[in-house]
Amino acid sequence: MTVVLHSWAASDTGPTRSHNEDAFVDRPDLGVWAVADGAGGHDAGEVASGMIAETLGEIPAGLSAAEALIEIRDRIGAVHAALLAEAASRGPEVIIASTAVIVCARGDHFACLWVGDSRAYLLSDGTLSQITRDHSLVQELVDAGQLAPEAAESHPHANIVTRAVGAGEMEEFALDKVTDQLRPGERLLLCSDGLSKCVPNDVIAAVLAEVDEDPAARLIATAVARQTNDNVTAVVIEAREVEEAE
Repeated sequence: MTVVLHSWAASDTGPTRSHNEDAFVDRPDLGVWAVADGAGGHDAGEVASGMIAETLGEIPAGLSAAEALIEIRDRIGAVHAALLAEAASRGPEVIIASTAVIVCARGDHFACLWVGDSRAYLLSDGTLSQITRDHSLVQELVDAGQLAPEAAESHPHANIVTRAVGAGEMEEFALDKVTDQLRPGERLLLCSDGLSKCVPNDVIAAVLAEVDEDPAARLIATAVARQTNDNVTAVVIEAREVEEAE
């Protein structure tokens, strides 16, 4: 038996925004998927997220897992430097930034890298677990015991990220990483906060668990129906077991 990965991706401006600052990568041929969310309230967020999606889509095919991870870190680091330089050229107070959550898979093994509050979730046997940890002000408050986890999403500063591509000092920038194995039937979800801050985890789990032709589109439709106040993007990756030819 061997595992192959199938994926779906969808994005929507949402009911309250005039343009979409989210971007995504859906490249099963490269074993690379990503969601990037241009930082809210900043200049040209769509430029930042678009640069991330573009550079990840240009990763060469045929790389090993180690080579691909180096390529991803180098490319995102280069985007970070370019955004810092572009922002500096526009003025001292300008920030052009984006969150990013990226999955790189080889066979049934994957690495998830992220910065900011775009998230990755794993659905296994009907149970949804968040595998990323937000780089955000409210997460820091939760970690410090100053805010209850259930109050984080409705906190007035819930949209403030503490780390992003294009924000902060160059030498301080880093992508966090987790690694794991995808088993047949399991699904990974990458999403922007237009989904995670609007749709409860139990609803996300229920939609992801349905046998559906396009779970990403269903998640987007669910967020839009719930009047998400942001752009909303979802990438879903499913592990499927196939018979090896003898």
